[in-house]
Amino acid sequence: MLKKTHCLLVAVLGALAAGASAQDLNTFTGRVQTIMNRPEYKHSSFGIEIYSLDSQQPLFRLNADKLFTPGSTTKLLTEGTALQLLGADYRFHTLIYRTGEIDRDGVLKGDIVLVASGDPNLSNRIQPDNTLAFEDEDHAYGGSEKTKAVPGDPLKVIREFADQIAAKGIKKVDGKVLVDSSLFPDEGKELGTGTEISSIAVNDNVVDVTIGAGAAEGAPATMTVSPQTAYMKFVNKIITSPAGGRQKLEGPVVVANPDGTSTVTLSGTAPLHSKVILYGYPVPEPVRFAETVLAEVLAERGISANLPRPDEKIEFGKYSQKYIPENVVAEHISPPFSEEIKVTLKVSQNLHASMIPYLLGSILGKARTNIDQAGFDLERGFLQKAGLDLSGASQADGAGGAASAFFTPDFMVHYLGYMAKQADYPLFHRALPVLGRDGTLVDTQKNTPAAGKVFAKTGTYDAYDMLNKRIMLTGKGLAGYTTTQTGQHLAFALYVNRVGLPADDPDAAQNTAGEALGEIAAAAYELPIDKPVLDAHHP
Repeated sequence: MLKKTHCLLVAVLGALAAGASAQDLNTFTGRVQTIMNRPEYKHSSFGIEIYSLDSQQPLFRLNADKLFTPGSTTKLLTEGTALQLLGADYRFHTLIYRTGEIDRDGVLKGDIVLVASGDPNLSNRIQPDNTLAFEDEDHAYGGSEKTKAVPGDPLKVIREFADQIAAKGIKKVDGKVLVDSSLFPDEGKELGTGTEISSIAVNDNVVDVTIGAGAAEGAPATMTVSPQTAYMKFVNKIITSPAGGRQKLEGPVVVANPDGTSTVTLSGTAPLHSKVILYGYPVPEPVRFAETVLAEVLAERGISANLPRPDEKIEFGKYSQKYIPENVVAEHISPPFSEEIKVTLKVSQNLHASMIPYLLGSILGKARTNIDQAGFDLERGFLQKAGLDLSGASQADGAGGAASAFFTPDFMVHYLGYMAKQADYPLFHRALPVLGRDGTLVDTQKNTPAAGKVFAKTGTYDAYDMLNKRIMLTGKGLAGYTTTQTGQHLAFALYVNRVGLPADDPDAAQNTAGEALGEIAAAAYELPIDKPVLDAHHP
């Protein structure tokens, strides 16, 4: 800790010479130093910058020009860029076309084709007022007693499609139910939860499985699946264990069946009397999942249709001439994009953020190859136009899971400062988690004066340390805004990298590093001064 202490001491002396009061410095600097002196941070590195949006000057800098692993604070750039380039009012239009005529008996002599628009929210998030709902612990991050899915039918939009198709007088589809995902093809798994990235996203491309203890020790655990679909069959081999402890599930065994469905076998234990826990299981093939649930919902309305063979390759180019207004049999228009960034930032939705480079590359860049690179080229142009020094930034995916994700605190606060000058800043600010109130900050610093006053994006990146049988928290971050008790408008970026954590506590990252960064943000909120306190470069 000597290096950190020395850095702070030099900064304090310089700030005192510039006229900052010793009392002010001791209040904030002392709180930061106390946090860094904790034993768990013996081998860790902190990067901090507190920046005044009023004076356009830094108030506190510690390793602010060094690159840090940012985790999901990366999403600030991803979503902010998309908000500016697509626009707050951008809406996804997802259309279903018929490829043939409807005869007098209601038989469609052709296929129905859902053309994916890249809408991340073909789900039950959509509310009657056209906003998007969220739960603080998103269902994509299953495995916690706090995890929840938004209430309602996860196939809500799919059922609306089926209702519209029925209203067109279609009673039977002679051909197939198809999903055209050529806007950008399935691009593999996003790097956080392993969910498949695709231009079609029904229920965030996961099936929710809720597991609870049975009535007695040795009894099968309870299990509910949503949505229920033949596409993904779950076999329950989880046993009720003695009371106490946590649920322990083994890695799922997934078998691809010849008919295009998947069978998932779950094994493990659920302690007697324990709470139920929701898990989000990524679907192996988003296109097949969407085709299947649409065909199933049509069947519920008495409309028969076929699915393509699992090995059938559909050439959608031949259908493009059929994508005309008179052939539309169903349409879904999303809520405005400002609602989508709210969902992604509040709950740190990895799939949604991972889709953004592909959406920018395909929609605005018109790319058909190297689509994500085209998206990043657009982001780079936006950031250069903002006058930012990109030597302090490195990014290779939308969510922050890439190994090359690094940002300096100084780059991040200047980016936040630029966003604060934009017309859509209120929407960007509104989309951030609120300290102690909602999203990924709901449980952080709940009982402090800063609760409800700090608006910031969290970030977490970790890996398993086999040598010590622990978790190495590679990076934890918190970046955003606050208006202090004295009315100063601040942007801040806080990072701590390389913190060893126990492997048996899933909340350790939050309870340790998350709370520590929350404490620093809370201390910034309480800064009582009207001029810069510190400008601590590297002594």
